Formats: sequence, C-alpha cells, structure tokens
Amino acid sequence: MSVVKINVLTVPAEQRETLEKRFAARAHAVENSDGFEWFELLRPVEGTDTYLVYTRWRDEESFQAWLEGPMKAAHRGGGTSDGERPQPAASASTLWSFEVVQQAAPKPDQQ
Repeated sequence: MSVVKINVLTVPAEQRETLEKRFAARAHAVENSDGFEWFELLRPVEGTDTYLVYTRWRDEESFQAWLEGPMKAAHRGGGTSDGERPQPAASASTLWSFEVVQQAAPKPDQQ
C-alpha cells in the first residue's frame, strides 16, 4: 500500500505569500518522480499558522529516492541574483509518515 508524507510547516503570516510563491515556482517538480502518486499544499484557514504539504508515494523506497535525489537538488538551488540562498519561509518543519490502510474514491456517476 501507499505511504503518505506530510511536511508540517510553521509559517508566520508575513511569510505565507513567499511560501506559496516558492511552491508555485516549483510546480510539477515532483510529478515525474518514480512512485509519486499525489501532492497537495494545504493553507491554514483559521486558528493556526501551520501549512501541510501532503504527498503520497507508492512505497517508502520511492519517497526516499526522491528525497535523496530531486528534492535535495531542488533545495540546493534557488539562490538570489547575488548568489545568496533565500531565507526559509517556514520557521519550523516536522515530517509525519503514514501507511495507507484504507482509502475510498467517489463512485462514478451511474446513469
């Protein structure tokens, strides 16, 4: 069964736009990775400054291969025009890991 990785990011209000722009600039950076199944960036609505970055993978090995390859390379780049690496938008980060044990999808329309 698939595995889910949720990166829990604490993002101060003044950094929200920066975080979202950075993710938008990397759009499609993960989709071609072997074993990748799903991505969502979840913005908090009220009562928290925590964003959730949800990814689902075929298996743990697929996630680890992406982590050590494309993800590491993407985070190394992204410097400014003066060669400085931009400051992180998040003030804290925690990775949650889950195995999918049940799932459901909407039923196709029946005519």
